[in-house]
Amino acid sequence: WGPGAAPGGAAGEALVCSRLVVAIGHNAAAFLSSFILDSVCWEVVGVGKLWNEWCRTPSTTNVLPTDSFCLFYRLISDPTVLLCQCSCYVAEDQQFQWLEKVFGCMQKEGLQVTILSTCPVADYKTQESTLTLPSPFLKALKTKEFKEHVCCPLLEQPNIVRDLPAAVLSYCQVWRIPAVLYQCYTDVIKLDTITIEAFKPLLSSKTLKSLVKDVSESTKILKKLLTTNETHNNIYI
Repeated sequence: WGPGAAPGGAAGEALVCSRLVVAIGHNAAAFLSSFILDSVCWEVVGVGKLWNEWCRTPSTTNVLPTDSFCLFYRLISDPTVLLCQCSCYVAEDQQFQWLEKVFGCMQKEGLQVTILSTCPVADYKTQESTLTLPSPFLKALKTKEFKEHVCCPLLEQPNIVRDLPAAVLSYCQVWRIPAVLYQCYTDVIKLDTITIEAFKPLLSSKTLKSLVKDVSESTKILKKLLTTNETHNNIYI
């Protein structure tokens, strides 16, 4: 864990946090970069680097949302609001440590968590054919304590969530933290404009609506992110 080790305050001091937004995966992280984050209102307060069979973190400090890092940002005007972009894969045996590092430095009282993630539409269980579903689409899963309006339909049984999004939501359920997971089911696995924009209904949520930046600026940043990603993915023979 990089600067400040974790997004906490002084040594031994629990950070007061009112809102934590965790974007897991490239498309969710790019959504925050495009519609919420900017260098004027936000500052980086922590960096997590992981090493596992799917994640090889380079030593560079030039970090983009597509790199294998976990970045933590704090809203300058309200330091109790934190964002986390986790583009790197967190292995199953690393999830508990990740949760302890992140939530261990925060006061849990008064905290509310929003999780954004994506998964293949093929994982969605329904009596309909997944070929006829209007992909991408959002589904929500929430803890018992989350009482606010949910911006999309709830995830139906027998569907389940897995990996880090499930771990964060389960942690919040155990600690009685109000939390909601917005999962985007998509048929595109790479960074994709349509998948990123599928999260846009969340911009009207109570958690995010006060954080939204200029839409015209968002379009430029989104285009830049996709262009950068395409350049990195070129294969030369």
